[in-house]
Amino acid sequence: MRPATRTALLAFLTDAALVLVFVLIGRASHDENPMLGALVTYWPFLVALLVGWVLARAWRSPLAVLRSGVPIWVTTVALGMLLRVLADQGVQWSFVIVTSVVLGVFLLGWRAVAHLVSARRRARTN
Repeated sequence: MRPATRTALLAFLTDAALVLVFVLIGRASHDENPMLGALVTYWPFLVALLVGWVLARAWRSPLAVLRSGVPIWVTTVALGMLLRVLADQGVQWSFVIVTSVVLGVFLLGWRAVAHLVSARRRARTN
């Protein structure tokens, strides 16, 4: 596997894992069934994440905060909420706000950290 392909795959898997962590934390905070309930809550956001990756063509620069991270984040939240509504899962404003903040921190945060680590490595080699 080429390094660029591997980086994109690892970035997508990181995003998917962080969305799952968000779902599991949310389910646990409401004392709800963590397994079955998590799948019901997870699928709209996972589908939205996939769409966000495609719309942003994130495989081209999977670690870019602005070029990839922001469109992925916005799409994951907006489309994820729309899919929840269509699936009759319910959406409260407080949930939209918490989802936006947490997924923003998760999906943009790890990219920002990766950027800083990469910049420090480049600075050390120069």
